[in-house]
Amino acid sequence: MGSMNILQTTKITESQKVELSKLWNSEYPEALAHKSLEDFDKYLNGVTNHKHFLMCDDSGSIQGWHFQFTRDNETWFGMIVSTKLQGKGFGSKLLNEGKKDADKLSGWVVDHADYVKTNGTPYSSPLSFYLKHGFKVVPEIKPEGDKLSAVKVVWSKQL
Repeated sequence: MGSMNILQTTKITESQKVELSKLWNSEYPEALAHKSLEDFDKYLNGVTNHKHFLMCDDSGSIQGWHFQFTRDNETWFGMIVSTKLQGKGFGSKLLNEGKKDADKLSGWVVDHADYVKTNGTPYSSPLSFYLKHGFKVVPEIKPEGDKLSAVKVVWSKQL
């Protein structure tokens, strides 16, 4: 993998949306997959104050995505990095870019490895990655619904 550029935007194009939907469906557990682009759109439209960080390769193809949004008066985030880039420092670079303008970030993180991706390969919990990057687990808060087991993680800028 060559160099990666990170593009920051508040609006994503239709073609970027298609790429992000594919990245989401290929990297997240199957239980979180969006059946259609309309479902993905509904998800994106269900949250406000979008800020997207798109990690693109030399051809402009999106290989990673960090996105922030407002939920319950907090800044939440989600992050996906292509399997082929994992373990090479690209996720850290993308996460650090997202942290730059944030005072606090909250997110849901799958907390065990009992899930599979849509291609049938195991989904590895990224919890240790987030703990390594200064996030703390908030054990008393669990996501609604029973799609999968996750924990809330929170990172705060040191003042």
